[in-house]
Amino acid sequence: MRRWPVLLLALAMSACAEPPHKEMDQAQGAIDAARAAGAERYATGEYTAATTALENSNDAVAARDYRLALNYALESAEHAQNAARLAANTKAQVRAEVERSMAEIAALLAQANMRLPAARRRLPARTLRQPSADIASANADVQEAGEAVKADDYLTALMQLEGVKERIEKALATIEEAMAPPAARRRR
Repeated sequence: MRRWPVLLLALAMSACAEPPHKEMDQAQGAIDAARAAGAERYATGEYTAATTALENSNDAVAARDYRLALNYALESAEHAQNAARLAANTKAQVRAEVERSMAEIAALLAQANMRLPAARRRLPARTLRQPSADIASANADVQEAGEAVKADDYLTALMQLEGVKERIEKALATIEEAMAPPAARRRR
């Protein structure tokens, strides 16, 4: 009975007698899977921790500290798995936010595109110059965001949509104010 602890200790010691290639390969595979899930962009911290731990594992192998190399390889695999999971969750959240923003902006653009022709018939061109430019700029930004969505690049799409809603709302408010009867404008 007393031989088991000694045998387990001997087995554990022999397990660290050579480089942990299997664990390092598993860590590299987990890093590759995390990269494929978009972890470089959506889970940067965990992804960086995974690649750093694998580099440290390689350094430990070069220093012939196989136990430390094993620890780093296992740590790398864990960070990579966390990065893949976090990337998938973050990407889904960003995608939902982009879709919500695109829907809100599309409704505002439809409203603006309906109001602008009526305003052009009633108001001087100089009055509508800025609102028209803002609406055209918003349309262009939405087109670029749509291209980013098609490319599965939701972070770029989200950045492209930043401030677009506010610009359209401002343009609509300017149009509405200019279209208001003179008596209504004086009361404001």
